Amino acid sequence: MAIWCARLSVDRWRLSLGRESDGSESQRGASGLETQPTVLIAETAHGPRIEAANDAAREAGARPGMMLADARTLCPQIQTAPADPAGDLAFLEKLAVWAQRWGPWSALDRPDGLLVDVTGAAHLFGGETRLLTDVEANFAKRSLAMRAAIAPTAGAAWALAHYGPAKAILGTQEDAMRRLSDLPVAALRLDGDVLTVLRRLGLKKLGDLSDITQGAASRSEAAARDALHRRFRNRKSPSANPLIRLDQLLGRVPEPLLPVVQQRLPLVQRRLMEPLRHRSLLDRVLSDLAEDMARELEGRGEGARRLELGLWRVDGEVIVRRLELAAATREPAHITRLFADKLENIEAGFGIETIRLRASWAEPLHSAQCDIEESAQRRGTSLSACIDRLTVRLGPNAVRRPVPHASHLPERSQRWRGPLEPDGLEHEPASQGALELYAKPLKLLDEPERIAVLYASPDGYPQRFRWRGNVHEVTRVEGPERIAPEWWRAKSTARLRDYYRIEDAQGRRYWIYRCGIAGDGRGGTPDWFLQGLLA
Repeated sequence: MAIWCARLSVDRWRLSLGRESDGSESQRGASGLETQPTVLIAETAHGPRIEAANDAAREAGARPGMMLADARTLCPQIQTAPADPAGDLAFLEKLAVWAQRWGPWSALDRPDGLLVDVTGAAHLFGGETRLLTDVEANFAKRSLAMRAAIAPTAGAAWALAHYGPAKAILGTQEDAMRRLSDLPVAALRLDGDVLTVLRRLGLKKLGDLSDITQGAASRSEAAARDALHRRFRNRKSPSANPLIRLDQLLGRVPEPLLPVVQQRLPLVQRRLMEPLRHRSLLDRVLSDLAEDMARELEGRGEGARRLELGLWRVDGEVIVRRLELAAATREPAHITRLFADKLENIEAGFGIETIRLRASWAEPLHSAQCDIEESAQRRGTSLSACIDRLTVRLGPNAVRRPVPHASHLPERSQRWRGPLEPDGLEHEPASQGALELYAKPLKLLDEPERIAVLYASPDGYPQRFRWRGNVHEVTRVEGPERIAPEWWRAKSTARLRDYYRIEDAQGRRYWIYRCGIAGDGRGGTPDWFLQGLLA
């Protein structure tokens, strides 16, 4: 069963606006939204663009995708509100969980639809017709506009819900092409550019496309079928290949769907008999909640990465403190110690009557035999515990860690990440290249520093160099090791680098390089730089 919420964004915004008022004000606000032209907009590089519009705005000429300036030309009194795609997606996920009352599982059909598996469940509601009636009644109770259809495949149900008659039911797969042949090719869930190509080819209905792909009565039809296969043969994405979409609609190839699985977040709370106003009592309740959370997480075999502490005051105000951890943990003492720093500026007012602790992000953390690291964790001296305490005290942007980056240039071979960011890298570390022939220096300067070098010939070894006012005699030289610039990023005038490992008379070792080659046509005399200190 496919459910299409055609006005999901507008309905959700209208309901959220109505909840801000009480009683008759809510009713007047809801009725006013239906008669006043209103659009939801998103900011773009070319100005505000309309993402959704209510019925009054559509009657005035506003359409999704239209620029707000064009819509104001048609309707100067149009009202605007910011669009919220993230909120719409969260609302759609809640609807998907709620829709599982009609089937064992449901899936999202972004951005405004659901797919529910009702196989073998229609008789529980008195048949497929009564099932659709029940769906329509339940959505009407929640003031949500929708269209629903039932078919043997997800593609056929989607096509009927969007372009078929109301409450359409497709009984068997054999009748699919006969019932769907008059629907437009847009019922195949294709990209806009693909639809444009099909219309230019004269394929406007599903029946036209089916006749070409299934058989050819004449030589011209056979040529058209071969041309269509050649045009879309290399397009693997279903939304860019009408042949794949047609096979999915007819059930010739399977269509994988990702079910929505409701996850119950670990949550513990205390409802106090008397309001709490003193910090010592708050710490005691927090310690008890941490113990309860540890037992809850241990039963699930998980550890918390993000915790949220909610404090409900008597006057109705809710105070929320969030905590992110460098590693999954369920140690009550560690959690209590970190939250203690975040409760310094809490204003209890007339008192706190409810305290709730929730783990909004948890990872698998299996029980293991106690080892040195776990003992250190309990004492609060492990590396992850140290990172957590520094992050809470100094802020999440004050603690950084180096990670490798795919670049053969030394100054770009690593980047800095926050301790709470995932360990996965955007790019794999650079493969074994020229830099791996010699060990890299233990210390790289923040910026390569220019040095004056005396050498016998333009391409010869350095014999003496001046750095920071001191002259160093070179006694040993190893190199050169040539590194080419990143041609896809640097300018065409970028010069090669020849790196040398050198040692002076005092035994100090340096990593220097010559930028450019004499006569390379990319500049004048090569420059020398010192970039690192060797052990």
